[in-house]
Amino acid sequence: MDAEVLIAGAGPAGLTAAIVLAQHGRQVLIVDAQAEAAHTSRAAVVHPRTLEVLEPYGVAERLAAHGVHTPVFTIRDRDKVLVPVPFDGLPTAYPYTLMISQADTEAHLLARLEELGGKVLRPARVCEVEQDAGGVTATLDDGRRVRAAYLIGADGLHSTVRRSAGIAFEGGTYAESFVLADVRLSGGVPRDEVVLYFSPAGLVVLAPLPGGLHRIVATVDEAPKEPGIPFVQRLLDTRGPEAEPARVEELVWSSRFRVHHRIAGAYRNGRVLLAGDAAHVHSPAGGQGMNLGVDDAVQLGEALARVLAGEPDALLDSYAATRRPQAQRVVALAGRLTALATVASGRRVLRNLVLGVAGHVPAVRRRLAWQLSGLDRRPAA
Repeated sequence: MDAEVLIAGAGPAGLTAAIVLAQHGRQVLIVDAQAEAAHTSRAAVVHPRTLEVLEPYGVAERLAAHGVHTPVFTIRDRDKVLVPVPFDGLPTAYPYTLMISQADTEAHLLARLEELGGKVLRPARVCEVEQDAGGVTATLDDGRRVRAAYLIGADGLHSTVRRSAGIAFEGGTYAESFVLADVRLSGGVPRDEVVLYFSPAGLVVLAPLPGGLHRIVATVDEAPKEPGIPFVQRLLDTRGPEAEPARVEELVWSSRFRVHHRIAGAYRNGRVLLAGDAAHVHSPAGGQGMNLGVDDAVQLGEALARVLAGEPDALLDSYAATRRPQAQRVVALAGRLTALATVASGRRVLRNLVLGVAGHVPAVRRRLAWQLSGLDRRPAA
């Protein structure tokens, strides 16, 4: 064997799985198609559950020290608060949403992996996968062949590992485009709160980032390839705060993309297993994608470490059987938030009335806080 476990993809899920396995003393090889780590990124939210599962591996404290702590998530219609979702009362050591760019999250994960003696082989893409009773043989794009006992596909939406294993990716694609932008703002935007704004024009999320920046996420029918300041400003003017408007002073980075809502038909095919975006993708509403992937990776890494130490292979079936229903619940929640945010203008008054009433019910706020924080994915005691 070249490694006990080969991991395709050095995003948050792949790096996390490698850290878990390396900390258990297993031989891991992680490859990534990119020549270098990304310097820009889509995900910027790290939830309490994610910090909890990363804590035993020496990463949670580093992330918490470098991100912005936001104790409240709020759903608003322009200036009107519809549903406040406080995180500061949650029973966790991390009672907040942590705002930090995915690029920084990956940098901290990579630093921890290197401390454990691991490294990422770049650029190297898994192109073909063959498996037999004894292991997996993966062919890389430079012709090299890697032999491992197990292969983790953490290679994203267009996962070659998933396709090579013959696993379906079930779901569809949202009609709208999504816009991302990291900006420096002035005006009426809180620094300690993540806000999901509803408006007839669509949703926009505003969230603080380290360094005085804000992350903007918005749905649009069509967006330019690289949205500029005028485009982003119009999003805020038509969807964001009205009493004290937000002004874009500087645009650091922007992008557009299409969002799918898909779940892998299975998380396991023999010695091939999936985690992260290779297993599930969905709307960014609620900021769940990367967090669910890191949680996948911790559970899978622990299960593989135990199997490699001689415990029953059925542990991997348990991983697959447990994680897929959790992904279904997260995809459904993100879909509901997106549907509420993009409701037709004629139904806006009714939506706001219903949400406004629900937002005053403590049990509703508490349930939403548990779902958004990921704490509802804690294993039963």
